[in-house]
Amino acid sequence: MKAGMKFDVNRESRIINVERSFDASLPLVWDAWTKPEILDQWWAPKPWKAGTVEQLFEEGGFWHYYMQGPDGNDKQYCLFNYEKIQKHKFYTGSDAFCDEGRKVDDTKPIARWDVKFTEEAGATLVSMSIGFDSAEDLDTQMEMGFREGFNMCMGNLDELLPTLK
Repeated sequence: MKAGMKFDVNRESRIINVERSFDASLPLVWDAWTKPEILDQWWAPKPWKAGTVEQLFEEGGFWHYYMQGPDGNDKQYCLFNYEKIQKHKFYTGSDAFCDEGRKVDDTKPIARWDVKFTEEAGATLVSMSIGFDSAEDLDTQMEMGFREGFNMCMGNLDELLPTLK
């Protein structure tokens, strides 16, 4: 049930809605989105690489990670703060650019993620609602290549999932 990514930008409501189906069981897709050793294998658009500095996947926890450029010098840190988690159902939280010490960069947008997981006939649908404080923050995120980069990451996950089964 391989399907394209549905990607809708609603500037008025300041929300990006994304849906993507994966040919894998819900527990496997959940693990791919929540375990750092798997996230690091697909989260960054190629030729960039992702790396986890530290993760505490629980309500009130966080994922401190980076994306590193192909030359090995360019490194962008991010911090995802987990708010609510219901295993195999959903998680919510905020994702912000930060420094290597987890200090949030308040000159860049903060994205509030609501990620839902639904199993349908052996495939798993991941539905994401990504909200911003302002239309300008949403525009900035889009101008940084979010659509293209995220689509590449979803392709990375498509390639990785069959190797994890």
